[in-house]
Amino acid sequence: MSGFDQNPFAEPAVFNPFADPSVQQAAGNNAARAQQGLEEYNPFDGSNQTTRVSMDRVGGGNPPPTIQAAPVISPGPQQQAAMSNADFQRRQEELEKKAQELQRREEELKNNVPFNSQRNNWPPLPDKFCVQPCFYQDINVEIPLEFQKIVRMLYYIWMLHTLMYLLNVLGCLALFIQVGSGAMFGLSILYCILFTPASYLCWFRPVYKAFRSDSSFNFMVFFVIYFGQLIATVIQAIGIPNLGTCGFITGLSTIGGRTSGDLAVGILVLLIGLGFGVVALGDFLLLVRVSRLYRSTGASFSKAQAEFTSGVMRNEHVRGAAADVVGSAVRAQMSNPSGGTGPRF
Repeated sequence: MSGFDQNPFAEPAVFNPFADPSVQQAAGNNAARAQQGLEEYNPFDGSNQTTRVSMDRVGGGNPPPTIQAAPVISPGPQQQAAMSNADFQRRQEELEKKAQELQRREEELKNNVPFNSQRNNWPPLPDKFCVQPCFYQDINVEIPLEFQKIVRMLYYIWMLHTLMYLLNVLGCLALFIQVGSGAMFGLSILYCILFTPASYLCWFRPVYKAFRSDSSFNFMVFFVIYFGQLIATVIQAIGIPNLGTCGFITGLSTIGGRTSGDLAVGILVLLIGLGFGVVALGDFLLLVRVSRLYRSTGASFSKAQAEFTSGVMRNEHVRGAAADVVGSAVRAQMSNPSGGTGPRF
């Protein structure tokens, strides 16, 4: 009947498992142990070893946690921007210094090192030949792009001159065999040996150097000598007898002979004279074209004179000779202070 002693209309009793005295005692002991473990932990002891807190003190069975050392504080965005700007400026200054040094060296090489510092390749001779090449010539490398065509044309016209000198030797040889003109044959050999290298050195190399370095002095040298070459080619095309060249006059006089051999030799001489005429026409056209290019660059005769004067004064031998002349004049003046017969300034 005890079951019916309770009030059925009262609130039901709620069972609280933590109200048990044994449970409360155990919870209090665990809290005290956890507090003791936290007091033993010192995160600022400076040691790299991790501090382990025993999980049996807090009543857990999991493995103990590992506490790592504090990370290094990285610089902020502003500090990083300042460092990057300083590093960029430092690198830019280094690059500017290197660029200035390279420009200075380039100017030194341009002023002091000759253009043919490379291995000479002209005339193109075998490696085991007794004579080695004397010049370095490369139109694609040394001549500016806008002048390469005209320089090649000048080189080709020089080759045509060389070919005509060789043909002139053959024509004079035929005349020597047919007519017996030995003087013309000898002069033709002399012209071929003399004028072939002379034309290369006296007018092609100056115009080559003129287009390479924009030299007014070399242009002037080219104009003077090339004009003389034009006049000589016209005379060779005319073919004055006994001058060592085959031309129209010599060919016509040979054709007037009585034998068929004279006719064949005369035709050959006329063809050689026609070749000299074509070369002379090419010389005239190239001379006019180079003259127009020279005037378009704003060059003048005064500029050529200035280049010649500066080039002469840079020559060590000329400077030495001038210094000797001035020294001797000064000594003569000092030895005759009264004026006597010494030089006066």
